[in-house]
Amino acid sequence: MTSRQPHLSLTRSLLALARTALLAGLGIWASQAWANDYAEVQRLLNAGQATEALALADRYISSNPRDPQMRFIKSQVLQRSGQASEAEAILTQLTQDYPELAEPWNNLAVIFAGKGELDKAREALEIAIRQNPRYATALENLGDVQVRLAARSYERARSQGGDTPRLTPKIDALRSLSGN
Repeated sequence: MTSRQPHLSLTRSLLALARTALLAGLGIWASQAWANDYAEVQRLLNAGQATEALALADRYISSNPRDPQMRFIKSQVLQRSGQASEAEAILTQLTQDYPELAEPWNNLAVIFAGKGELDKAREALEIAIRQNPRYATALENLGDVQVRLAARSYERARSQGGDTPRLTPKIDALRSLSGN
């Protein structure tokens, strides 16, 4: 019996090791499958198949409701499909569930800026930059919002009777920067 115990112990250890390897392999496979789902949604969206992309994202999210990456991708699909209010709702929820993620804050700011809500856009971008100070896209977007805010201030000064010779070149320069 004593000769069997080490063998039994070794067998149990090998089974445990095999089970761990199998689970790890399944985890890798599952994460690869998820990565494939992310890529497929992006591919469909880029191919102009937003309806199909949205359906795939919804199927994935129904199985993984808290997955921030697919929820973020779904917001992109919605935004590019002209459904900004639905995208805004998803991004707002993401900022509540995962406030440390900079990307939802940035994309939320883009929606705010598109609606002319520049102060809200600036606030969202400042949060994104606090979360990731090296986030170049958010830094650029903040610059764009600040240019628009400056132009708005100069236009307001002009409408209040402050049409001095200094205002026109400033307004013109900001218009050329913002492409308006």
